[in-house]
Amino acid sequence: MSFPIEISFGNFSIGLHIIFELLAFFIGFRYYLILSKKKLSPVTDSENIWILIGATFGAFFLSRLIGALENPIEWFNSDNLLLYFFLNKTIVGALLGGLIGVECVKIMINQKNSFGDTIVYPLILAIIIGRIGCFSSGTSELTYGIETSLPWGMYLGDSLLRHPVSLYEILFLIILWLFLAKIKSASILKNGDYFKVFMISYFIFRFLIEYIKPTYDFLGNITTIQITCIIVLCYYSIHFLKRTLKSKGYITNE
Repeated sequence: MSFPIEISFGNFSIGLHIIFELLAFFIGFRYYLILSKKKLSPVTDSENIWILIGATFGAFFLSRLIGALENPIEWFNSDNLLLYFFLNKTIVGALLGGLIGVECVKIMINQKNSFGDTIVYPLILAIIIGRIGCFSSGTSELTYGIETSLPWGMYLGDSLLRHPVSLYEILFLIILWLFLAKIKSASILKNGDYFKVFMISYFIFRFLIEYIKPTYDFLGNITTIQITCIIVLCYYSIHFLKRTLKSKGYITNE
């Protein structure tokens, strides 16, 4: 298998990554629409539109910002700062941006209900499909791993055996899907908690996987992605701490 994998049509060829990236958006969104129709929404149609706008804008902007800041020196020295910003993106920034966008819109429309659970499985499915595309790119973009001597190391476009990081993530997401389905069938968590479990689990995984990727250390031995992961994990830690204190009566609702 040679990387990057491309599909040829006569003299024209297109990278498999682009195809799977488009499929990830299309299939993930269609799956979300199917699930949302089966579940009564706590928001009106107009509110849902504004929430989707907030999520989309936040995801688009922060995916590019965090992506560009993965290597800030290269960004600031690029010939076209805006083009570099647009071409670099990361799902970590998209998830954080979507979260911020949704929370901001909920404040604006005075909506306090949690409805992130519906998007969990579509998100996981979309990321899995997208990572298949990332794997097909080999070393042509920074979604591969560092050199390894482990037996499952792979040649991804150069002469080195590398960690197939994209495949690790796909395997992790499949296990996470099965775990979430298991606890959902047991009705262990409250409404909205499945999304939180997904976010916490995914950002812990992304924090750890950065150690086997060829990354630019933004602050000491910490990358921009890892800083983002820490921010998200702190946010949810504070959330669950406040909820615990409320349940014990240490904090009362205003």
